[in-house]
Formats: sequence, C-alpha cells, structure tokens
Amino acid sequence: MNALARLGMVSETPSENQTITTVSVEPAKDYFVERDGMKFAGMHLLIDLWGASNLDDPRLIDETLCAGAVEAGATILHSHFHHFSPNGGVSGVVVLAESHISIHTWPERNFAALDVFMCGSCDPYKVIPFLKEAFGASHIQVSEQKRGLIA
Repeated sequence: MNALARLGMVSETPSENQTITTVSVEPAKDYFVERDGMKFAGMHLLIDLWGASNLDDPRLIDETLCAGAVEAGATILHSHFHHFSPNGGVSGVVVLAESHISIHTWPERNFAALDVFMCGSCDPYKVIPFLKEAFGASHIQVSEQKRGLIA
C-alpha cells in the first residue's frame, strides 16, 4: 500500500468509491442450529405431491409457497414463477433470506416436485399443510436432509 501511496494512487481520505467499515465488538451470529444433539445449517426437504390439482396456476402457487414460508418463520426476498403455456407446468422459486423453496409441476401427471430448504430456526415442515390445502394431493412423499451437518 505504501508503494501505491508514493505513486499518488492512494489518498489519505477516502473517495466516493471507497468505503469505510467499522468493526463491531459483538460476536457474529451463528445461524447453525442444534437439535437432538446435532449441529447443522438447515433442513432440506424434498417433497413429491401425487394426485395433485391446481398445478397450472402460477398465482396460486406463488401465494401458497409464500404463505407457507411465512408460517415457517422465513423471510421472503422475492419470488419468480414461469408458466410454460396455458394449462402447462409451472417452475419457480421463492428466494428466502434463509434459503429457498422451489417447485416444478407436471399438471398432465398430477405431480409436483418441491425443494424446501431453510436454515436457522425456520421449520420447513410448516409448509406442508399449505401444500395439502392448495393442491389436494392424494399422496405426499417427504425426504429430509440435514445440510451442513457438523459431526
């Protein structure tokens, strides 16, 4: 840095494109959780809905996933859904401060595949009742993975 200052490339006072940062004396928050004697970043659910309906309605899907995210204690940053054609499938994501919820639907097969990944103290299982209500699936398969597991 001294060599750059001697060449006139660094000034004593910050310019508008330089930032001044302050160091907090408070410790950084650890968003990992400890449950049942295990410490991990978050819970990732893979959810398959079979015998489901309303899988071609991006508005309903957006409302349902966002309501489930709020109930789970997550912070919604934004959502985006793509409707492939009228009466076609929908793919999309709700981006959360705590991770995401994604969905891909096959209305012609009455099937939807979802990822629900939430870090910290959020409870991704609280999304499931919203899925049951909105899509009326006759069968739901759920698999669980703890992400960032510390042994």
